[in-house]
Amino acid sequence: MARRIPRREFLASLGAAGATTAASLLSLAPVRILAGYSAAAKPKSDPIFQAKALKGVDFVLRNSPTSRKYLIETMPGGVALLDYNNDGLLDIFFVNGGHVRDIVGATMSFDRRNPAYWNRLYRQNPDGTFTDVTQQAGLADAGNSNYGMGVAVGDYDNDGFPDIYVTNFGKNILYHNNGDGTFTDVTAKAGVAAGGWSASAGFFDCDNDGRLDLFVTRYLDWSMEKSKTCGSERPTYCPPGEFPAITNILYHNRGDGTFEDVSVASGIAAKKGHGLGVAFADYDGDGFTDIFVANDVTNQFLFHNNGNGTFTECGLESGAALSENGKMLSGMGVVFQDYDNDGLPDLLITQLPHEPYVVFHNEGRGLFSAQELTAGFGVLSGNSSGWGVGLEDFDNDGWKDAFIVQGHVFDNVEMYDGSLRYREPPLLALNHKGRFVKADAGSDVPVAGRGAAFGDLNNDGWVDVITTSLGEAPQCYLNYGGELHWLTITLRGKRSNRDGFGARVQVNGQTRFATASGSYLSSNDKRLHFGLGSAETADIEIKWPSGIQQALRGVKANQFIVIEESAP
Repeated sequence: MARRIPRREFLASLGAAGATTAASLLSLAPVRILAGYSAAAKPKSDPIFQAKALKGVDFVLRNSPTSRKYLIETMPGGVALLDYNNDGLLDIFFVNGGHVRDIVGATMSFDRRNPAYWNRLYRQNPDGTFTDVTQQAGLADAGNSNYGMGVAVGDYDNDGFPDIYVTNFGKNILYHNNGDGTFTDVTAKAGVAAGGWSASAGFFDCDNDGRLDLFVTRYLDWSMEKSKTCGSERPTYCPPGEFPAITNILYHNRGDGTFEDVSVASGIAAKKGHGLGVAFADYDGDGFTDIFVANDVTNQFLFHNNGNGTFTECGLESGAALSENGKMLSGMGVVFQDYDNDGLPDLLITQLPHEPYVVFHNEGRGLFSAQELTAGFGVLSGNSSGWGVGLEDFDNDGWKDAFIVQGHVFDNVEMYDGSLRYREPPLLALNHKGRFVKADAGSDVPVAGRGAAFGDLNNDGWVDVITTSLGEAPQCYLNYGGELHWLTITLRGKRSNRDGFGARVQVNGQTRFATASGSYLSSNDKRLHFGLGSAETADIEIKWPSGIQQALRGVKANQFIVIEESAP
């Protein structure tokens, strides 16, 4: 069994030898550390996830299902992996739902002052346990009239500490990280409360000015008063098509702690949809980050960044709006990364059953082709309902694999269709040079899965997964991996935004687009993980949002490094 090594002891043991030309954060070679988790070494390359309960994490996602079948009950809740106190250990933030009553009173309240319905922040300790720091961090007040949905994380003021944005049915909240372990609600000052039913959100730099902007998807033009129940003999939740579509929101960062709503001026508000997931990448290589919105029973939206503060929605023209058989998607979660190592970001979108999860392969020249059947998802997902999704190299072989949390929208779906299940186990699909094949996800326990966040929770060089499910505790899938090599990069922008979001990073023929966004309602570890297979060194090329290009050669494998943006 691996010895539990306190982080301070481990850092002290490294001395100067752990430094590299890219300023090493935490070198894990030649020692394998499990940061508080013990497991027998697995001498094989396939990932071995083990579903674990995290000590100190007692969160329950409370969605409060009612006989009135309010649609909001089916949709929460997000999860974020972030290092809020910059101690080198990932912490976890969970978004809770709220208390929904069968009969809504004159004043709408979701009982968010009750600790059972708080959002929660858990600080990771050096021994791998967690401490609930929600109240001392200033995050206990979620807003009594807010029903929680999702979370986005980004350093919007470039002060070196990650800030948290929470989406709600109601008003959204921006929490500024004060750098001392506490957060301040700055929503009113920043001007980013939005309103209505927000879903996913993400920070990105839309104009390459070095400041992170904010994009918010909205789901429906819906309220408790407008709600209705469908099904005559057996009441169920109404599908989203029963309610009007709505516009998404783009906030431009002014650089003084405030944001400007540029949804109309940018062209984002010209399109209405049923927005759920959002992901960012520069799909056509013009140096500006584009936006993809996963819509439910609406054409998918691909907003091309024109580089002048405006966007053009071109999903249909680019081939990224409909499935391979030309059908509209019930898009839920989305990830925008390169799965076949051709250097171009592709799209993987989860949806409801009877249609496979959709793969839009980037063909170059601004065009996509639907390749879900060729990629293997016709076999993997026909009868499943997918939500949170990630493309990460779980087995460190140099190819990004897929992990998807699953579970139907409707809690009584079996009454309508005996082939479907409300609760489902997650899907792990390993990438065999562009074709995905099902593998053991570490648990076959069915849940009503929703959010998923991806990151190396225990700093052992293998990507882990945290997921949420309705009415239950979160699931943690720890990856105990094998013996292949890896490299994890933290970007530190100078002229670009400090997080480096929007950078294109290539390592040994693989490409990642720097972002914490993607999945469903969730935010991932901002560090960029690369599996290196048998290679013991890596060549790195970075194109920063500022346009600066940077290269490092012969970087040793099996370490975490920080790369600062070079001078022009």
